[in-house]
Amino acid sequence: MPHAPHLVFDMPFFLHFVFDPRPALLQGLVVTVLGAAIAQLLGTVIGVVLGLSGMHRALPLRVLNQGYIWFFRGTPVLVQLVLIYFGLPYLVGFDLFPAVMSLGPLHLSGALVAGVIAFGLHEAAYMSEITRASVGSIDPGQMEAALAVGMTPAMAMRRIVLPQAVPLIVPALGNQFNNMLKTTALLSVIGVSEMFRVAEQMQAATFMTFEVYLGVSVYYLMLTGVWTFIQHGLESWLSRGGRNGKRQSAKATKAPRARAASGNS
Repeated sequence: MPHAPHLVFDMPFFLHFVFDPRPALLQGLVVTVLGAAIAQLLGTVIGVVLGLSGMHRALPLRVLNQGYIWFFRGTPVLVQLVLIYFGLPYLVGFDLFPAVMSLGPLHLSGALVAGVIAFGLHEAAYMSEITRASVGSIDPGQMEAALAVGMTPAMAMRRIVLPQAVPLIVPALGNQFNNMLKTTALLSVIGVSEMFRVAEQMQAATFMTFEVYLGVSVYYLMLTGVWTFIQHGLESWLSRGGRNGKRQSAKATKAPRARAASGNS
């Protein structure tokens, strides 16, 4: 008679894994958060530049923006990661990402640098579209009014349009960073000791497969939950500031007009 299936779950090990983590796991958590934050910052900066370029009248800039988005949104981020980490050094003929990279006083893992670059470039394709959609949703009359009172296009974009677009960008940016925290698990493929990589090593040493992977899932849930709470607070703060920003933008366009009128009189 076949034996009835039974669950094998080591609750004490699981609780110890979650509530009394090893130093290596905490170090992996730090690498996960820092890697995600730097990659998101890099992707946001490049994405904003690309998004504004995609709205430019110059055809080459628009073509560059669309080609970039086509490639980085059309290929898996894992493929981009191995292409940059393994493919680029092969292409140029020397190791672009040595085991340890010295950047001034900092000594970083070359694999981590490659991963941050890959994730940042991938993220830029999404932030470009987010930026373009947010800026495009601002009333064109705002830019026209700013130009009419003597502002340059760059000044009008910086002082009038972008302050109103930022509250629209932040919710999508927050969601992208939430995804980035989870995407960092792919760094384990190239040997970065982030949180998932450490969990894999612990599973190999203990053979507690379900307990370890469930435990690391708890940590990812904690990270995304904390960030969701921070994001909601940031969105509330920006929504209050956005109302003030619209009043400031109105003042910014009225002030030069008032000076011009007084000068004519």
